[in-house]
Parts: sequence; C-alpha cells; structure tokens
Amino acid sequence: MKFAIGIVIACAAIGLAAPAAADPAYDRDPDTNFAHELHTYGIYGQKDYNAWIGKLVCKRLYNNVDHDAFASAKFIGDNLDRHNTTQQNWQFLGAALNYYCPEKRVILDQAAAAQH
Repeated sequence: MKFAIGIVIACAAIGLAAPAAADPAYDRDPDTNFAHELHTYGIYGQKDYNAWIGKLVCKRLYNNVDHDAFASAKFIGDNLDRHNTTQQNWQFLGAALNYYCPEKRVILDQAAAAQH
C-alpha cells in the first residue's frame, strides 16, 4: 500500500513538473513567470507594473527603506489594487522575494518568528 502511494506521489510530481518543462517561456522571462504565480493567488494587473513593484520591494530592502516584511507588505498594499486582501499582499511579497531577491526571504522567517 505504501509503495502504491509513493508511486502516485511520484507520478503527480512528474505531472506537475512536465508543464513547466514544456513551456518554452518558463525561466526565460522571470517577469512572466512572476505574473503567472501572481495569477494563482488571484492577483492580476499589468505584468510590467507588478514586476516593477516586485523589484522595488527588493530595492527598498537592499537600501534599508523597509526594515522588515511588515513594512514591505504595507508598501505592496499601498501600491497594488485596493481590492487585494492582506493575504494577497503577503503572497505577492513572497513571490517577489522568490523571483527577484531570494536571499531576502529570511525576512519572512523573521516575521513569522515575531508573531509567536
């Protein structure tokens, strides 16, 4: 039984990886991939604008304009569509960090630790 479950999980992982490998644009344009991830969170808007905000988030962190994830999430909330939820602002932040400044992801861990 465990073997069968393992096979199902392995097949699902391969099935999920296949579309990304089949897409010729995947990993060639991080802005497009960033936009696709935002769409999975229900965040829409102009691709270039969203990418610009994502890159600004990183620049603000590098220049110590924002000192933590809470300040970055507020910046995102102030500059995105007013219909976005707080959760979507945090999802945007996580995606921006993943695509444009992965070394800054530590701020999310710090924010989670601050909540305890």
